[in-house]
Amino acid sequence: MEKRRGHGRREPDYVLILVVAALVLLGLLMVYSTTFDWGYAEGNPFRFVERQAMWLALGIGLAVVLARTDYTIWQRWAVPMLALTLVVLALLLVVGDLLLGARRALFHGSVQPGELAKLVTVIYAAAWVSSKGEQIRDMTYGLIPFAVWIGMVAALVVAQPDMSAAVILVLSGSAVFFLAGADLGQLFVAGVTGSAVFWGVIMLYPYARERVLGFIIGLRDPSRLPYQPRQALYALGSGGFLGTGLGEGRGKFGYLPMAHNDTILAALGEELGLVGCLVVVGLFVLLAWRGFRIAQRAQDSFGSLLACGLTSLLIFQAVLNVGAVTSLLPFTGTTLPFISLGGSSLVMTMAAVGLLISISRGRAPREWRAGASVDRRRRNGGARLSRSGRVAGA
Repeated sequence: MEKRRGHGRREPDYVLILVVAALVLLGLLMVYSTTFDWGYAEGNPFRFVERQAMWLALGIGLAVVLARTDYTIWQRWAVPMLALTLVVLALLLVVGDLLLGARRALFHGSVQPGELAKLVTVIYAAAWVSSKGEQIRDMTYGLIPFAVWIGMVAALVVAQPDMSAAVILVLSGSAVFFLAGADLGQLFVAGVTGSAVFWGVIMLYPYARERVLGFIIGLRDPSRLPYQPRQALYALGSGGFLGTGLGEGRGKFGYLPMAHNDTILAALGEELGLVGCLVVVGLFVLLAWRGFRIAQRAQDSFGSLLACGLTSLLIFQAVLNVGAVTSLLPFTGTTLPFISLGGSSLVMTMAAVGLLISISRGRAPREWRAGASVDRRRRNGGARLSRSGRVAGA
C-alpha cells in the first residue's frame, strides 16, 4: 500500500525529485564550464552561472508552489490560460525584442513566451480532451477542433519564428490527444496533414530549409554537414570514453557555436566523455519512467493525461536536442531541459516538474470525473491510464 500523508495525500515522488536535482546540478556545472571565459572577459567569470542560479531559484519556488497546489484547479483555469497565452504571443510579434532576426523574447531577451506556450498547451489539451469523453473519437468533436486551437498556438509561435518550440508543443499536445482515445484513423489523418503543413512551413523559411537540406546532405556525406552540427560531432568525438575533464574542453572557446545553449551536450561529451552523455540520457530515461508512472497512478483522467503531456513535453525536447547534437535529426536550436543556459526554459521545466509532483501527491476525489474508473483493490495501489483515456486499476 502506498504511503500517505495527512488529509489522504500520498508522498511526493522522491525519485523524480532526485533525478531533476541531478540534472539541474549537472547543468550548473556545465553552464559555468562553458561560460566562465565569456564572463571573465566581462569582469566576472561567475556572471552567467549566477544568472542561471537566480532563474533556478525562481523555478524551484514556482515548482514548490505548484507541487503544493491541487492540480485540478488548472482544469478550471485552462481556457483563460490559453486565451492569455494567445494574446501574449500576438503582442510579442509587435513589441517583442528583435534578436537575430526573430521576435521570441521580452525584456531584452530574458523572457520567452514560447516556453509558456508549450506548458499551457499541455494543460489545455489535458483539460479539453478529458471533458470530451467518447466524443473525442468523432472527427467533428475531436480532431478538427483540436487541430484548430493547437494550430492557432503553433502558428503564432512559428511567426516569431521559433520552429523548435512549435514542433514540441504540437507533439506534446498531440500525445495527450491520442492517449485520450483518438482512433488510428484520426492518427493517420493528423500525421499526413501535419507532415504536409510542417514541410510547407520549412520551405517558407530559408533558415529552416537550409537546416533540413544540410541534414539530408549530411546523411549522405557527414563531411558536408553544416558547421554547427559538424563541430558538435567533433566535440563529442574528441571526448572519447571518459572525456578531457570538467572545464578542460576546447570546443567552447569559439569552435563550438552556442556551447552553453543548443550544443551544451556536445560540450559535456567533450569534457565528461561517453560516460557523461550516457548518464544524462539515463537520467532522462528515469524521468520518463517516473513521469509515466505518475500518470499511471493518477486518480482521475485529467491528472493522468496532464502527467503524460508534461512528461512528453520534457522528453520530446530532450530527444530533439540530443538528436540534433548527434546529427540524427536536423538542427532545431532546442535547449536541453534543466542543463542549457536559459531562464524561461529552466523556469517552465521546473514548473512542469512541480505539476508532476502535485499529481503524484494527489488524493482520490469524492466523485470520480466522467470517463474515469478506478480499481479500488488494495493490492493494485493506484490507477492506470488506458489508450481510451480512462483510468483503470494499475
